[in-house]
Amino acid sequence: MKTKIITDSCCDLSPDYLNENNVHVIPFTFHLDNLDYEDDFGKTLGYKSFYDLVRSGKMSTTSQITAYTFEKAFSKYIEEGQAVIYIGFSSALSKTFENALMASNNILEKYPNADLSVIDSRSATVGLGSLVYCGCEMLSGGKNKEEIVNWLEDNKLKLNHWFTVDSLDHLKRGGRISATSAAIGSLLDVKPVLNVDDEGRLRSIKKVRGRKKAIKSLADELKAQIVNPEEQTIFISHGDCQEEAENLKNLITKDVKVKDVMINYIGPVIGTHTGAGVLCVTFFGTGRDS
Repeated sequence: MKTKIITDSCCDLSPDYLNENNVHVIPFTFHLDNLDYEDDFGKTLGYKSFYDLVRSGKMSTTSQITAYTFEKAFSKYIEEGQAVIYIGFSSALSKTFENALMASNNILEKYPNADLSVIDSRSATVGLGSLVYCGCEMLSGGKNKEEIVNWLEDNKLKLNHWFTVDSLDHLKRGGRISATSAAIGSLLDVKPVLNVDDEGRLRSIKKVRGRKKAIKSLADELKAQIVNPEEQTIFISHGDCQEEAENLKNLITKDVKVKDVMINYIGPVIGTHTGAGVLCVTFFGTGRDS
């Protein structure tokens, strides 16, 4: 049976990679400057244009993907006789995964023999993208659906996310972190370093003085925790700070030999809650302990 991988636009992988690997992407939507947009990887509203609007003070909001949208997408492939794996944005950061589960239950009632798995990635941005990438690599390597699902479930909490933001105001406004955690963002030239815990929630780990030190801290965390780097493609994502993303890559690769590094923009849905200047690196370690 042919297997179809589905994800959502919070994966922040490149459209070229997703198209080449025949991944079905379900878009989130966002509202900005009195207009509604699909998160279509910068086609309608370019990434730089989005972040320029955010920097100018425009406030963006996001909407969940509905159960109906999921059911429609899942049904298409189930009715074609395909097996389906949906790898979704962390349930701790959005109610969207609950809608995917609801859709899955509806489909299984209608098609009891459907081969459909929904996976809570407990991840965000290219953390989710990393799992989609691994699923695609396994699929192209001849692994079957059960093998892929089992590997993703067994390894998803080994996926580390380390990131920094210029300000915690956006995370606070979106309810992603507490007001207490956000307070450190107001301190003079103090930058937060955060990661994602086993539940898929954001947590502030430490604060460092200055942007350069924050970026170096991301590289240091990778160097301390990555396992089998030569076998890994690591991912760096950014909120319109390409030069700093390249700098982070250089800090990592001068000391650690990795298989490859992919650098992508963070899209508007995640960018709404982080603001411009967010910088993230994801890689596999032994777990998510800080």
